[in-house]
Amino acid sequence: MTQTTLLQYEAPWPVHALDWCKSTAPGHQSRPRSAFRLGIASFSEDYRNRIAIVGLQDERVLVEDDYTDYPDFVTLVEANHGYPATNLQWQPASASGFQWTGKAPAAELLATTGDALRVWEYFGDAPPASSAYVGRQPTGGGHRLTLKTALSGQSKIQNQSTGPPLTSFSWNEKAPSLVVTSSIDTTCTVWNIDTSTAITQLIAHDREVYDVAWLPGSTDIFVSVGADGSLRAFDLRSLEHSTILYETPAPKSGPPAASASSRLPTSPLLRIAFNPADSNYMSTFHMDGQDVQILDMRSPGQPVIELRGHRAQVNAMGWSTTDRPTLATAGDDCQVLLWDLATYTQTATSPRTANSRLNSPRPDVKKRVVTDPIMAYSASSEVTNLAWSPQIQGMTMNTGHSTAPGEWLAIASGKFIKALKV
Repeated sequence: MTQTTLLQYEAPWPVHALDWCKSTAPGHQSRPRSAFRLGIASFSEDYRNRIAIVGLQDERVLVEDDYTDYPDFVTLVEANHGYPATNLQWQPASASGFQWTGKAPAAELLATTGDALRVWEYFGDAPPASSAYVGRQPTGGGHRLTLKTALSGQSKIQNQSTGPPLTSFSWNEKAPSLVVTSSIDTTCTVWNIDTSTAITQLIAHDREVYDVAWLPGSTDIFVSVGADGSLRAFDLRSLEHSTILYETPAPKSGPPAASASSRLPTSPLLRIAFNPADSNYMSTFHMDGQDVQILDMRSPGQPVIELRGHRAQVNAMGWSTTDRPTLATAGDDCQVLLWDLATYTQTATSPRTANSRLNSPRPDVKKRVVTDPIMAYSASSEVTNLAWSPQIQGMTMNTGHSTAPGEWLAIASGKFIKALKV
């Protein structure tokens, strides 16, 4: 019996944002398919965008190849989203024991950004015991996706929002009520989604902010990247200044700048992601860039590793959740590349504790260029996004077949989602 290594799904629209659910469905820990759920969002240039939850139609597709007559994934539930979602994330796995105000025990949360930060409540097909209310008729399938709150600017909004568009957000693993958003109006806002209030809003960059990420293990430090070509770190305990960890070099051509204020435009940085296993390391890439830069917070200023493998612009990247530093990158060259960085990052000095303030840098290290990924996958069109699954346990099904443990990598390419066993 061969194990399936590729699952696929065709959406009714081009997919942009996607995320793999961080934990198995409440009450369904014994069902293999409950770990195979994705949140996806459409991208169309109108106000008719959708978000959807998709899951396995039949878990036997994990071990049998003769289920090719129907799609591996099916739509469980969907909802209107208006403007395209710039980012979509499920609640962190750490949120499962978190007490949310007004959240039903069987519900899971996911969030999206666009014209506002929206928090959604998702109810899966919970076991019958939890929904056996007297007199209530069972609903078909039992999947529901409802808007819990929408936050924009510095306030909770009730109707169509008027705030500037949000480009991305990051959900805090340690304190799941904290979400930080980035906006084209140069600001980052830290929200308490439990009380629907903005804790702080700060001007983070000189131009649009494109992405933001909490330092793993910290509730105080986050980093952001933007159109001004800088990567900055902020500490909520001392907001009067930020730390510039990296700035893209100014282009070599062109007249010399007459003064510091007329500095040459630099290449915007689009995305930022921390290695969850070693938060000293983070990755970023430039708008229209083909290379990915790996930075070490202990030696800011220049990348310690540069990944050169794509032949067209990079669109997405993501770190595996295992202890081994593995980064996936994807781009317009229809390629998904997997990079094993263990041999390059183990020479690092003592680890920094997550909640220490940004401390003094260690001496500069020479940048290493890596050109050989450990795996490459070719899609049929440009790959616009990707998402890692958490480590999924091996399971034995009632047919007697068993699955091996491991991670899956979901990629978005046009209307197609493909999930690859890594």
